[in-house]
Amino acid sequence: MTVSVTEATRGVFVTGTDTGVGKTIVSVALLHRLRAAGLRTVGMKPVASGCERTPDGWRNDDALRLQAASDPRPAYQDVNPYALERPTAPQLAARAMGIQVDLSHLKAAHARLAAQADAVIVEGVGGWAAPLEDGLDQVDLVRRFGLPVVLVVGLRLGCLNHARLTARAIQSDGVRLTGWIGNSVDPAFAERDEYVELLRAALPAPCLGVLPYAESPDTATMASWLSMPSGFS
Repeated sequence: MTVSVTEATRGVFVTGTDTGVGKTIVSVALLHRLRAAGLRTVGMKPVASGCERTPDGWRNDDALRLQAASDPRPAYQDVNPYALERPTAPQLAARAMGIQVDLSHLKAAHARLAAQADAVIVEGVGGWAAPLEDGLDQVDLVRRFGLPVVLVVGLRLGCLNHARLTARAIQSDGVRLTGWIGNSVDPAFAERDEYVELLRAALPAPCLGVLPYAESPDTATMASWLSMPSGFS
């Protein structure tokens, strides 16, 4: 199968309705999905808080998972240009390390990734409105990278409100919401299927898949539950 990607759609930015909704699971699954379609695809976590010191420097588990699922395998410093120690809001984590997140530095890392791959899957932090730095929002990054957005919805009580508000904010910020993915984060959520149908009707973008609940998800298998985002087929 041959898949063509235009310059304007060389990837997607993955955001979520909140922290802990499975952005990394979805991002890694998307990497596997696009690679299975014949695309050289790499992952990026521009800013990551909650890192551990290793002999190679500060490392973040989510960023390492993105790197491991990438083909070709990029340098860690490009996958995660800002690795911050404290597991807290990036603003506070960067401040604690005396670091200022620079948009030009992130753009340069993204350009190096894009030069070696057909598509770059960029994972954001927290929810859409979570800042990367004082005066620097995630929408600034999305605009600079020129990417459409995929929204991860954690399927649980309250998700309808969170998803609608997030989709509204994304559109209000003037960037394109290309699709949403439901992630079953609550195994006891009995009305999951009913909520998925409500979300299909309420959100202004297509559903690209609904991931089942798994305590230890196999992201390569999860990829089979996903459709290709617009612009990749």
